[in-house]
Amino acid sequence: MFSLNKKQLAILIDPDSYGSDKFAYLLSLLPKYTPDYIFVGGSITSESTEKAIESIKKTVSIPIILFPGNASQFSPKADALLYLSLISGRNPDYLISQHVNSAPYIKRSGISVIPVGYILVESGNMTSVEYISNTKPIPRTKPDIAVATAIAGEFLGQKAIYLEAGSGAQLRVPDNMINSVKQSINIPLIVGGGIRSAEDMKKVFQAGADVVVIGNALEDNTDLLSELFQTLVLL
Repeated sequence: MFSLNKKQLAILIDPDSYGSDKFAYLLSLLPKYTPDYIFVGGSITSESTEKAIESIKKTVSIPIILFPGNASQFSPKADALLYLSLISGRNPDYLISQHVNSAPYIKRSGISVIPVGYILVESGNMTSVEYISNTKPIPRTKPDIAVATAIAGEFLGQKAIYLEAGSGAQLRVPDNMINSVKQSINIPLIVGGGIRSAEDMKKVFQAGADVVVIGNALEDNTDLLSELFQTLVLL
């Protein structure tokens, strides 16, 4: 699904925002500023996942991809599922246990599954992902560790690598780490967390990301969406 030949933008929507004024305003912008993908998910279990997906599908016809924090955040109403394995951590719950719990249900649903090697990177503060998963991020000054982890993920059969600074990250993934990982793998590279401006997005793409994910920044400033698209057309 993700392309190696085109720079793509994904907007991450937390289903817990469903019903809020910000959620409604963001949806009103999507027909004009339509990203390549909508990711839906958060670190905390949400009962609004299906309602959020239904509302988005009424607004735009683009792939809606689940970005689950745990097995309980699954919904067959999405178009695809990022089957995330937290390969940078050593907590078996997020390496395989959550997957075992959800696998039969996902199989029966028939949803498209995208195996993704998820790599958490130090971002200057403790993020929700770090706290919930109880794993240590890769130090931002150690791109060699990120490279080795990404290569291992590709060898294990992952279809994409996701470098993640985390929700609410103070600092985004360093450019040199993005570039080093990109040069070392032959599968799409997704980068998210701490990207707060169109200039940030541009630098992340230039460093080697195939897909950039914007989440919290849009919750804080929904007008950022138009700036992102003005920059995208120049890339």
